[in-house]
Amino acid sequence: MSTDHAPGGERRIPADFPYRSELLANLSALILLWDSPAVQGQILAKTGEEIDQQAHSALRHLAAWGAMRPTAMSDVLGTGASHVSKIVGRLEAAGLVVRSTDPSDGRATLISLTEEGEKAARGVYELGDRMINEVLEGWAPEDVDLYTALTRRFVSDAISAADEMLERGLRPTVP
Repeated sequence: MSTDHAPGGERRIPADFPYRSELLANLSALILLWDSPAVQGQILAKTGEEIDQQAHSALRHLAAWGAMRPTAMSDVLGTGASHVSKIVGRLEAAGLVVRSTDPSDGRATLISLTEEGEKAARGVYELGDRMINEVLEGWAPEDVDLYTALTRRFVSDAISAADEMLERGLRPTVP
């Protein structure tokens, strides 16, 4: 695989993003790389996993946020309802999820993990842990600690800023 572009030609090096902020260019390249279905799918195929990347993503979200309606799953997976139905169908056939009636609205359906699905979801997170351990293999422990602390701070500040932007849009703040 080329170091310049992911399968399918998606850009993934910081220089491909014309931001003035080098940090934003680097984050964009990282997100595109790690969130790429093609890259994730290739990695999963080489692990011997029996479920596809989309199913892994669904399991990861269900483990993180608990049972959800198909419409919520469509939102987090960034796909349409019919596609989610197919993903859920595959997971259901594998015994990893179950559909039930939403107790807050008897007309709605909830998708939740089965006990076997919870084990599979933990496996998804274990794969992520193995991936990050491989990336950081040559790093000094104190560098990992510093990067982790700065990333924690960055994420917290980004969440706060996103909340503010949702309130005011991207209009400049008033001094």
